[in-house]
Amino acid sequence: MLKRILSCVFLLALATAGQVHAADPSLKVGITEVPPFVMQTEDGRWEGISIDLWRTVAAGMEREFEWVPMAFSDLLSATENGEIDVAVGALTMTADREARFDFSHPFYQTGLSIAVPPQPEQSLFASLEALISWQFVSVILALGALLLAVGFVLWLVERRRNPEQFGGTAAQGIGSSFWWAAVTMTTVGYGDKAPVSFAGRLIALVWMFAGLIMVASFTAAITSSLTVSNLRTGIQGADDLPGKVVATINNTASQRYLEGQRIRYQTYPDLTSAMVSVAEGDTDAIVYDRALLQYRNQQLGPQRLTILPGIFAEQLYALALPEGRPLRAKVSQQILRMTESEDWRSVQSSYLGSE
Repeated sequence: MLKRILSCVFLLALATAGQVHAADPSLKVGITEVPPFVMQTEDGRWEGISIDLWRTVAAGMEREFEWVPMAFSDLLSATENGEIDVAVGALTMTADREARFDFSHPFYQTGLSIAVPPQPEQSLFASLEALISWQFVSVILALGALLLAVGFVLWLVERRRNPEQFGGTAAQGIGSSFWWAAVTMTTVGYGDKAPVSFAGRLIALVWMFAGLIMVASFTAAITSSLTVSNLRTGIQGADDLPGKVVATINNTASQRYLEGQRIRYQTYPDLTSAMVSVAEGDTDAIVYDRALLQYRNQQLGPQRLTILPGIFAEQLYALALPEGRPLRAKVSQQILRMTESEDWRSVQSSYLGSE
C-alpha cells in the first residue's frame, strides 16, 4: 500500500514538473538593429546594450529564448498582437505606446542633444594659422592703404613748410609721413615727426581721434580672425537653433521636437548621413538621441562632430511586452537588479565610451 502511494506521488511530481516545463517555453524576443543598443556582428551574433541587458534578465529568470529580427514598424505591431513575448531595443516610453502594449521598468534615461561641426583644437599652431588667413591679411592691407593715404595728404601740405621732417624725394617724404601716421594712430607718438602748418595740424587732430577708432577696429578684427573657427555656427544650446538648418531623421522624436519648435530641418535616411551633412557644412547642426550620437560619432574619424553638453526633451527606454502578460513583473525585477549593479555601468561604457 505504501509503495502504491509513493508511486502515485512520484508520478504526480513528474507530471507537475512536466507541466511546469511545458508552461515555460522558449521566449520569442523581437529585435531590430539600432546601434549601439542592438547590433549584428559580421559572424551573425547579436550584441549591444539592450542585448547584454536581456541576456542578464533571461538568465535571472532561468528562461530560454530565441531572437526574432524584424523591422521597427513590425516590432511594434508584433508586440501589440502578441506575436512575440518581448521587444528588445531602444524603445521610448510614450503614452501612445503604453495604450498599445506594456512597458517594463525603464533601463536607460536619455534625451536629445545637439552636435555641431568639429571644433579645432586651440593651440599655438591654430593661432598662427589664423594669422595668415585671408581675413587677417585683408585687414592688414586695408590698414596699410589707409596709413599711406593719410600720410600722402600730410606730405602734400607739409613738404614745403616743413622740409626738415617731410622733405627730400617723394619717396622719402611719403615714407616719413607714413611713419608719422602709424605712430600717431597707435598713440605711441615718438615726437620725431610733427606737422607745423595749420592744415597739417588740422589733419593731425582729425587723425588722432580717428586713430582711437582704428585701433579698436583693428583689435576686433584680430580677435575675430583668431576665434572665427569657434563661431562657425554660433550654436551653444537649443535656444540657438531657430534660424539654423538642422539635420535629423524622419519619424523620430527629434523630428517631432523640431516641428514643435518651428525649427527648419532637413531629413536624412540614416544617422551617419545626417551627421556627415553637418561635418561637410550642408547643415548647421544635428539634433538626435544623445546615446546614438555618442556611439556613431566614434566611427566618423576625422569628421567627428562636437556634441554639446546637456540634454533636453528627456525620454526613457524600456522593454515592451504584450498587454497583460505576467512576465512583465519578473522582467522589471531583473532589470532593476541589473541597473543597480556596477556591471551596468561597464556595459554602457563599453559601447558608448566615457564622455
